Amino acid sequence: MKKLVLPIIALIFVTLIIASSYTYDQISPSDTIQESQIIISEDGVYINIENATWVSYSNTNSMDPVLDSTANGIEIPVTASTTLEVGDIVSYEAKWNQTLVSHRIVEISEDEEGVYYILKGDNNSTQDSNKVRFEQIKYKLIAIIY
Repeated sequence: MKKLVLPIIALIFVTLIIASSYTYDQISPSDTIQESQIIISEDGVYINIENATWVSYSNTNSMDPVLDSTANGIEIPVTASTTLEVGDIVSYEAKWNQTLVSHRIVEISEDEEGVYYILKGDNNSTQDSNKVRFEQIKYKLIAIIY
């Protein structure tokens, strides 16, 4: 089991990502990390999460002010047992982009092909153009560190 160690001075926004006061209300992400998984000691902050990945973000402005090039995130791989809910921020393979796109799930629905997700950047005026299938979603954001 991997443990992620962070400096004690890090400001951690775990699970509940705060939307800016000047944007419309966002639905908060689902609660992924339990309080018992977070240990704060003199040596640092420990978050007991299996398969966590440290990521940085591009300066696309689509998720401003929540995510930008100055933010660092902790993501977990999406597997068959991962729960995804409206409000979660995920990184997915978009048909219109060469790299993973990190946007918020704004709707979950179903059609003849099965469950799909509608995603949107918090700072974008419109939702992403295509339905996103579960197989396209590679990571779920569980913490942001500024």
